[in-house]
Amino acid sequence: MALIILDRDGVINQHSDNHVRSADEWLPIAGSIEAMAQLSQAGHQLVVATNQSGLALGHFDLDDLEAMHAKMRALVEDAGGEIAAIFYCPHSDDDNCRCRKPRTGLLDAIEAEFDTSLHDCYFVGDRRKDLQCAVAKGCKPVLVKTGRGEDTLQTLIQEPDPALVETAVFDDLAQFTDFILR
Repeated sequence: MALIILDRDGVINQHSDNHVRSADEWLPIAGSIEAMAQLSQAGHQLVVATNQSGLALGHFDLDDLEAMHAKMRALVEDAGGEIAAIFYCPHSDDDNCRCRKPRTGLLDAIEAEFDTSLHDCYFVGDRRKDLQCAVAKGCKPVLVKTGRGEDTLQTLIQEPDPALVETAVFDDLAQFTDFILR
């Protein structure tokens, strides 16, 4: 089974500049849950890799995060799919940790957990950090225009990054899924 790595905020659920702080605030982007279910049904293992600095900043606690993830898993399961695993970085930028994207610590942990290489796996994100993390690990970077994706695309146009020229761009997770399943 091929692994597909997904960022969370801005890819699966609505992004908030003030952090998504509870399961009630965790709202899926239209079509994202169904897209995940379709990918799962087609034999892909979906793994979420997400920076969650709101933990370190005290905006929410571990119980809140687990409730958000339980809601996300339940919605995907209700749609007929499955999330294989969720990996998150609980640190802030100031912590200078290995797991905060664009560093590859989350992806290293995923490789260890699944005993596989992520080389050539798709990594779907909405921020430059996601794309940089993907490239650093040898993944195929995918930018969706949801969340902060439009802003990221404009930045990439204005400030090209040779490492990110192979980035595929889609309107949203549903359009990416259509591409994969074709």
